[in-house]
Amino acid sequence: MRVAIIGAGIVGVTTAYELSAAGHEVTVFERRGSVAAETSFANAGVVAPGYVTPWAAPGMPLKVLRMFFNRHAPVRVQPSLDPTLLAWLWKWWRACRTETWKANRTAMQRLAVFSRHRLHELTKALQLEYEREQGYLVLLRSESDLAAARPGLKLLTELGNRFHLVDGARCRELEPALNPDTPLHAGVHLPDDEVGNCRQFAHLLRHEAQKLGARWCFHTQVQRLVPGTRPQVVHRYMPPAESTQLVIEPSTSNGDGPPTEPAPLQAVTEEFDAVVVCAAMGSAELLRPLGVRLPLRAVHGYSITAPLRPEDSAAERAPRAALMDERYKVAISRIGQRVRVAGSAELGGRVEKHDTRAIETLYKVLNDWFPGAGRMSQVQRWKGARPMLPDGPPVIGRSGADGVWLNLGHGSSGWALACGSAFALAQAMDGREEPFSLAGLGIERLR
Repeated sequence: MRVAIIGAGIVGVTTAYELSAAGHEVTVFERRGSVAAETSFANAGVVAPGYVTPWAAPGMPLKVLRMFFNRHAPVRVQPSLDPTLLAWLWKWWRACRTETWKANRTAMQRLAVFSRHRLHELTKALQLEYEREQGYLVLLRSESDLAAARPGLKLLTELGNRFHLVDGARCRELEPALNPDTPLHAGVHLPDDEVGNCRQFAHLLRHEAQKLGARWCFHTQVQRLVPGTRPQVVHRYMPPAESTQLVIEPSTSNGDGPPTEPAPLQAVTEEFDAVVVCAAMGSAELLRPLGVRLPLRAVHGYSITAPLRPEDSAAERAPRAALMDERYKVAISRIGQRVRVAGSAELGGRVEKHDTRAIETLYKVLNDWFPGAGRMSQVQRWKGARPMLPDGPPVIGRSGADGVWLNLGHGSSGWALACGSAFALAQAMDGREEPFSLAGLGIERLR
């Protein structure tokens, strides 16, 4: 089949690879100048299936309300009279019912576990190097933090996740650079979890897909989809100078041949056998004219990344792998010779407007645990719009419009779910047996 993929974030790139590996002729359309240039650009990089769970959970609405006046709140809802936001919050509140949460949690957990398995398969088979480090440590500052974490530990046990509840002393053995002056009561060590550079992985897998014949059209805006037995993609090339987008690669590339640039400003219509929409927050606008209405909202996340000093590279002041401060829901990751601090879930804001409180929380957590780590004069700040559905799981499968498939809505778990989502979708499109049932991950549940 000739397949078009809309969007080249981590989900679009993994989808392009899996369909190319299955023998399909793949074309990827991306409005930015490179892969992984938006939500996948500077995320925490943590792959921890046991902590992939719906944001819509019992008791969560009350927790969010309590956080309203907390300067270091891990979740923020920006005040807004936007009726679509209010409608999303209503659906999210309904999805917090216990039975609904359990079903969604099970679907996400099964996908996350398989996705990690598929990530490891690709890493080994393709010999990919993407600054990967093994191990994940959840820090519990006090006895009350441990008490609050116990329901999660019960869940990890039920799901069969290997973990060790350790005391503060053992935490400092696992991560010797932890600040001894910051109180630490206990920790949860997950030796099978890991951290890796999501953006670097996306670039490597893009080149592997290109070797298999995938065509990449960057700086290309998809304007319209026309469903049917031969669905059409109407798109327009946007010269880099015309847009305000991040430009990493100045042109599109066709297979292994030289870069090519379509005529600027000219709308082009191409026919395919199938179209897969992986366009994150741009998906809803493309799908709405087809009668496919998805309640997607951007839940923004923040990160700061700083290079390590040469003397820090031996973990004297820096983390060895990945950690999570459970109280503030902030991750600290070792990304090669850099330290990255990521967190916050902001609903209702704008991607171009940074909330200083969220940035301050990231600095606070870094300074609490690894004071002096990183050259903060060279820090990179990032804010990404993570596309989230109110009940939690992504949508994978048929859209309901002829010839149009979906792989989107992964929220803050895109990196943890991408490889499994892409493999399952490719199997479904070929009519082959899926690694697990996609029931519960389709669009039907949102209607």
